[in-house]
Amino acid sequence: MAVLVIADHDGAMVRETTGKTVTAALAISPDVDVLVMGKGVAGAAASAAAISGVRKVLTAESDSLAQGLAEAVTDLVVGLAGGYEAILTPATSTGKNFAPRIAAKLDVSQITDVISVEGPKTFVRPIYAGNALETVKSSDAKLVVTVRATAFKAAAGGGSASVEAASVPGSAGRAAAFISEEVVKSDRPELAGAKIVVSGGRALGSAEEFQRVIEPLADKLGAAVGASRAAVDAGYAPNDYQVGQTGKVVAPDLYVAIGISGAIQHLAGMKDSQVIVAINKDADAPIFQVADYCLVADYKTAVPELMEELTKIGK
Repeated sequence: MAVLVIADHDGAMVRETTGKTVTAALAISPDVDVLVMGKGVAGAAASAAAISGVRKVLTAESDSLAQGLAEAVTDLVVGLAGGYEAILTPATSTGKNFAPRIAAKLDVSQITDVISVEGPKTFVRPIYAGNALETVKSSDAKLVVTVRATAFKAAAGGGSASVEAASVPGSAGRAAAFISEEVVKSDRPELAGAKIVVSGGRALGSAEEFQRVIEPLADKLGAAVGASRAAVDAGYAPNDYQVGQTGKVVAPDLYVAIGISGAIQHLAGMKDSQVIVAINKDADAPIFQVADYCLVADYKTAVPELMEELTKIGK
């Protein structure tokens, strides 16, 4: 039973989510290949080849793959699917875009947000915003699976897989085309893979206040910035900061929640964090039910005091 892992990468290196997806794939079968697609992906392919347990790395390059168009990715993967019984991808926004299309083309049911592999075709996934877990056993000839990377440890390095070029199908008749993109660059860690996350909620009151309070603390801690859905919907923070069931799922070593009440939608995206610190002036806020350290206080007083203490210890 061979498994194909679709790599998540930045062009130069595969991201940690890829190594974690490889771990899930190895629990299905020892025969794991990795597909690295895009444009100028030699560096990413080399880093994928170094992941322990990877049998082979396939590379595919084209302009449409460079932009991650779901239609182009689907055509490529469906063309390769004949050699694999399972296709896995991290449950990133990109993976969630093309995985359903691949499943539909192969006429199989997608298995979403897997957090444990119990057997070659048996998986555990969260439902009801993470309040329940269900075990799913597939009877399909092929599996299309998205993996919640935060639930797995990254595969070790030290591998030496071969690298081969895959044939890329043409774009004739494809309706979608890439027009343009606006890329936001930041020196902060990427939210999905950050070790520390500082998140703000609707209690901040405005975008200006969010930037004044949350961003300096994140910079002081070397953290990524997150936000609740309410804060994003109110325009306090951009959409890619959203943590939660309809945003990004994170599991950092430290999660600091400031002015976040803890709606179930938000908790689903961060409750697996190693240490959770919550600052909220409402003593009955649901966030305190999952927090390891709870401070019932106004953030306007608590955050400046925290910044002062961090400065004293050289942070």
